[in-house]
Amino acid sequence: MADLPENRKEQADEFFILGLTSEGRQFRPSDWADRLCGVMSGFRPAGSGGRHAHLGYSPYVRPAIKNGVKAVQVAHALKDLEPLAYHFVLNFAKDNDLQVIEGGAENQA
Repeated sequence: MADLPENRKEQADEFFILGLTSEGRQFRPSDWADRLCGVMSGFRPAGSGGRHAHLGYSPYVRPAIKNGVKAVQVAHALKDLEPLAYHFVLNFAKDNDLQVIEGGAENQA
């Protein structure tokens, strides 16, 4: 489920990892999205913290609710910024058999 199409030109700029397995079971623990986004919080654009930096989620990997389900929103831009981080989140989804859907108006919560 975690594989994304290579040709994304006509697709959204983001995708969502849903807290549902491929069989539709809810993923546990319940704070999985916050934990994953916390691990990725270091991937922030230059100038987003400055001298008065604060801990916050990366704009590239954020917790979300998608179609009424806890999810993680991932920007495809992360792939160009830090390919290892991008593959880390995709592998997390794949290793845990989580559903991955492309973002876009038809998928909005």
